[in-house]
Amino acid sequence: MTGNRQITGLGRGSATSNKVFLARIENIDGQDRIVSTLAQLSADHERIDWGVNCGNMSSALLMWAIDAGFISGSSPDFVEADIANTNTGVVTTARMEYTVDGRYKRAEIPGVNGSFPLVDLFLQNPTGSKTGTLLPTGSIADQIAGHTVSCVDVAVPMVIADAADFGKTAQEPYAELEADTLFMSRFRKLWIEAAIQMRLRRKDGQLMSREEIERSETIPKACIVGPAQTGGHIAVRYFTPQTAHSSIAVSGGCCLAAAALVPGTVANRIARELPQPSTDYSDLGIRIENPAGILDAMLDARMFGDTLEIRRAAYRRSAQILLRGHTPIYRASNELLAALKAHACC
Repeated sequence: MTGNRQITGLGRGSATSNKVFLARIENIDGQDRIVSTLAQLSADHERIDWGVNCGNMSSALLMWAIDAGFISGSSPDFVEADIANTNTGVVTTARMEYTVDGRYKRAEIPGVNGSFPLVDLFLQNPTGSKTGTLLPTGSIADQIAGHTVSCVDVAVPMVIADAADFGKTAQEPYAELEADTLFMSRFRKLWIEAAIQMRLRRKDGQLMSREEIERSETIPKACIVGPAQTGGHIAVRYFTPQTAHSSIAVSGGCCLAAAALVPGTVANRIARELPQPSTDYSDLGIRIENPAGILDAMLDARMFGDTLEIRRAAYRRSAQILLRGHTPIYRASNELLAALKAHACC
């Protein structure tokens, strides 16, 4: 590696695009499903973070399986497959629908130039993806590092703070936030302390140490939120957590949508004109303003007493094939070789 560039490899971009999936197909009771493991790479060190899934990249897995000939159409109208993610244990159902002429339906996604095959994804039972509970600290809101925050775990654990507490609006360009070193320092301290209180764990089940949290590229996600200004329910600026995101990850969007529906959270107090959960499961759409536009997240949820119960979260993405090919891996670490062996297709 030279500086921040790999000469003999791939990647080394920002955290949002520096990801790799290891995937295989398995057959359960006659049904093929995709088994995926996400490796989050970094731009400035060699460590790989295995701590979380990626909703945006998950939208490409079904197209990969179809293109590689592993999965074929489920019906004349659509092709569908479950995706079992080993990082989180969450199962997602991916679906691509056909038009009347047999082509894939297409969609335009904020931040993506052009229209591409549409992928609908449904996260089954997404609550407590890493911590086993909706509110990992046991509280709707906590005082941490001098700020009121809500820690929520739906699809991914996330720390949610009021942008106004930092003198922000959640309308700032993400590059402007990253350039504000005082803000980034205060915000970093906040999410590290919040992560400790959330009792986040490594993949092997052991509690993450402070040092592991400080260098984590994947958890907890973190964001500042403010009032919506362009037709959404809430505005957000989202962090991965080390760097600002140019939009918002769909897993983070599902988490923020859930947080907005829980009475008393930071997100709930700031969001406006929200749909109200009833005692019966129903689809609740939350529109989240972000630097790329508006992310629409859908929750199939109900209120059971004082608890928000989420049966599934849905979101819509697009997928496209950028290239096909093979790249050799030289001087692979023992850990990578073991991971590749464990996930090799049978």
